[in-house]
Amino acid sequence: MFGIAAPRVAVRTAIPWYWRWLAFIALAIVIMMFSRTAYDFGRKFAGFDQGEADHEVQRLTAANAKFEQEAVQLSGNLVQLERQMQIERATYTDLVKQVKSLTDENASLKEDLAFFQTLMPSGGKEGGVAVNRFMVQNDALPGEFRYRLLLTQTGQRSKDFQGRLQFVVNLQQDGKKAVMTLPAEDDKEARGFKLNFRFYQRVEGTFRVTPGMVVKSMQVRVLEGDSKEPRLTQQANLS
Repeated sequence: MFGIAAPRVAVRTAIPWYWRWLAFIALAIVIMMFSRTAYDFGRKFAGFDQGEADHEVQRLTAANAKFEQEAVQLSGNLVQLERQMQIERATYTDLVKQVKSLTDENASLKEDLAFFQTLMPSGGKEGGVAVNRFMVQNDALPGEFRYRLLLTQTGQRSKDFQGRLQFVVNLQQDGKKAVMTLPAEDDKEARGFKLNFRFYQRVEGTFRVTPGMVVKSMQVRVLEGDSKEPRLTQQANLS
């Protein structure tokens, strides 16, 4: 159309499409950088700094690694201390056993000394008989008891001591007292109770009681020759 009423026409240079896309991408990058800058500025303004946060994370990580190393070292020290305590406990137990063993050995030496002293002759004194280490104890079997003693002859030993032993066992059953004699009256031989020694003689044996009976004590009587009166008596409680 021509004339005054005709529309205006503008003629511009055509821009290729890739330049348009490149400008759009550049504008998007600028907007993103501006947004990032505004975001960081906002966080700093609010009191949060990414650099300080990263530095704090690194510091806490290093502190955590140091604490873990110290924990491992303390754990190793604890294990070493526990081993040392176990060694000390074992040493203490061994020392207690050694002290007990030495105490028992000392008591045994004292008994041996007393025994050998009784064997030493006493000038001019008439010989006598002594009872040593008289013990009565419950044996492994129920109702069975074992006794042992050592007889020595002291003083001048001009002849062998000949005689016999007699034991009197004091019992209790249901609150009533009872007595048992060893050897039994009907035992004519009683070989285990005969005595014939110059220096010493060991005597050991066992006896049984009926179930329900309690052995309270036991008395040994030393008779010389055919005498019915004991020359020496000694009593022992149940151990």
